[in-house]
Amino acid sequence: MIKSKTFSMLAIGATAALVLAGCAAAETETETETTAGTEAATSIIGAYDLSGIDITVGSKDFDEQLILGEILVAAFEEAGATVDNKVNLGGTSVARAALESGDIDIYMEYNGTGWGVHLGQEDASFDPEVLTSGVAALDLTENGIVWVGRSPFNNTYGFASSPEVTEANGGPFTLTSMMEYTQANPDAIVCMESEFPSRPDGLILTETHTGITLPDSQQRILDTGIIYTETAANNCDFGEVYATDGRIPALGMTLVEDPGVNLLYNVSGTMGQDKYNEAPDAFDAIINAILAPLTNVRMAELNGYVSAEGQDSGVVAREYLVSEGLID
Repeated sequence: MIKSKTFSMLAIGATAALVLAGCAAAETETETETTAGTEAATSIIGAYDLSGIDITVGSKDFDEQLILGEILVAAFEEAGATVDNKVNLGGTSVARAALESGDIDIYMEYNGTGWGVHLGQEDASFDPEVLTSGVAALDLTENGIVWVGRSPFNNTYGFASSPEVTEANGGPFTLTSMMEYTQANPDAIVCMESEFPSRPDGLILTETHTGITLPDSQQRILDTGIIYTETAANNCDFGEVYATDGRIPALGMTLVEDPGVNLLYNVSGTMGQDKYNEAPDAFDAIINAILAPLTNVRMAELNGYVSAEGQDSGVVAREYLVSEGLID
């Protein structure tokens, strides 16, 4: 009896030890799995899976487009895609032709460009949501191109005031106060690109909005890059610019406030429908995540690192994504 009881107690003890060891092993295994899962999804974009997907990324050939293209490259790589980097293809027609032919799978395009250039439409909406949804619906129906996301920033035409004129004004101009200034000061000069005074989306929109015509004698035609340096040097009172150009803050100029007169140029990812359908939820989530922080101010800041400071666009793109917690 004593031996049997002792054996029974030993057996119970051994069984309990085995159970506890099993629980401990299970807990350790669970902790390992949890830790591994956490490590695998430490970044926002890393939570989305594009593994097994090949994607070719393109862009146009100016600084903002180089940055946006490199952002896509780094983001898709973070999500596990195999990426072919064809950033810096050329102008608008080159990038769009590459997308339509399948030479690239995606590039960033502007809603105003899509509406007027690619789709040949007129009377563009001044509501960014309405314009982008209209472009997206028509481009999908006619060309099988999907528009994904929409940036807060709007890289439209605009004007910047020189440092001296801004200081004398006590701060930023509006389009109306700018035109009133030129009317009150006949020696004031507005520097513009050669096409801007005659473009239907150019000077005429500001003149119509304000009811003030800018005389030819107050117009000076310059190359794009020179407009920025001459305005910064106070040789132009105002210069025609692109609203998110990094040279505006870098050179001490101030953007003239636009209440919505100039046409919209918000950016979206444009993709062939077949490629988009390989992972629509992931593409939606990733592109929306990378565009969401890009206000006019933030995009101009990134552009300035490249156009004014000479930094590499790929480095700027990656640092942006890391700073937003989008990639590791």
